[in-house]
Amino acid sequence: MIRLNNIHKSYEVGNNKLHVLKGIDLEIENGEFVSIMGSSGSGKSTLLNILGMLDNYDEGSYYLNNKLISNMSEKKAALLRNDMVGFVFQSFNLISFKNAMENVALPLYYKGVKRKKRNMLAMEYLEKLGLKEWAEHMPNELSGGQKQRIAIARALISKPKVIFADEPTGALDTSTSYEVMEIMKEINGDGITVILVTHEHDIASMTRKIIRLKDGRIHEIIRNGNLNEFRHTYMKELETA
Repeated sequence: MIRLNNIHKSYEVGNNKLHVLKGIDLEIENGEFVSIMGSSGSGKSTLLNILGMLDNYDEGSYYLNNKLISNMSEKKAALLRNDMVGFVFQSFNLISFKNAMENVALPLYYKGVKRKKRNMLAMEYLEKLGLKEWAEHMPNELSGGQKQRIAIARALISKPKVIFADEPTGALDTSTSYEVMEIMKEINGDGITVILVTHEHDIASMTRKIIRLKDGRIHEIIRNGNLNEFRHTYMKELETA
């Protein structure tokens, strides 16, 4: 599904160059449930932006579904994103002047689906996420958890092969965060690859593989069998903090 070879990324900051990613090698198989962790400045959001084709890389190669993703025009990248991926963000990124149904239906508008059909499909996805009765409500009338579920429905409506989530629980309380993660598990159970960035250890421990970044490099990869050890280490860190 995803293969990165020696990915480097730098940004110009004034007269200096900030080297954010320093040779990332990574493979993520179809249907995996992965979290990316790291301290601020470790490169996790930059990595997610490259994976989601929101940013280009400077050196190396990135293959998505066996297709080389390299220096695409914004138009070409947008078409591929709309066909292959869905996004969920910490800040929800809902359009304030559109109701819940219209927000969910938006990706289908860009695919040229007629209004009646896209609204019908949007209602189906709202119902799946328990929000059918909120279809006509505006974003400012919804709770944080409701907004995030609408954002998830919007990400799913175009039937993506992979969901990228950037701190999807960062603006939510603990109970709502766990509800969102249960939805993510169900999505992954349907065969969709889910890759999320989080700084929360308890959220990361709900995924099946954790990629920890440090100073722009992969520090460690924790897989299924070692997640209990990861949770134990996290609890020890809390005790000594």
